Amino acid sequence: MNMAKDIQLRPKVNVSSYIHFLLNYRNKFKEQQPHTFFGFKEFSRKCSEKWRSISKHEKSKYEALAKLDKARYQEEMLHYVGSKRRRRKRDPHAPRRPPSSFLLFCQDHYAELKRENPAWSVVQVAKASGKMWSAKPDAEKQLYEQRAALLRAKYHEELQVYRAQRRAGKKGVQESAKNPCRGCGQVESVEAGGSNEK
Repeated sequence: MNMAKDIQLRPKVNVSSYIHFLLNYRNKFKEQQPHTFFGFKEFSRKCSEKWRSISKHEKSKYEALAKLDKARYQEEMLHYVGSKRRRRKRDPHAPRRPPSSFLLFCQDHYAELKRENPAWSVVQVAKASGKMWSAKPDAEKQLYEQRAALLRAKYHEELQVYRAQRRAGKKGVQESAKNPCRGCGQVESVEAGGSNEK
């Protein structure tokens, strides 16, 4: 019995319309100029220039291919019984990473920007925050960087304590696995020799 045949391969992930275009463009390029070689960087640049120059009608062909490929992938995933990738669960007791100086700035200005522009989405608010941040002088940014540094130092302290507790917990589990019943020796001697009383 061949076990290799029994293993079901994970379905190939669907690709975007641009990747369909890139593969098609590469094949045409190889046919037209078989002896010409471009490095990856130069070829990618040529592809992106060509992608920007083609018409919407031509792009729609590649978008249709991408939709078909996505449907194919979803269909194959429905019938795939192999192990699905699962995100590792975050330990709720682990300390959370501190925000950067820019994120602290965003937190301070989010409510104000949202109040002034209630129709804006989160992305638009984030873009406006980015523009405000880049326009700030270094002296004002320094305040946020100091706050971020303090939060980082606190995080590293908490992380060391958390890791020490985890190591201590693992040692305790390993020791209890080596000696499953610490009181078993006394119980056996009591059963064998009668009472253990003085």
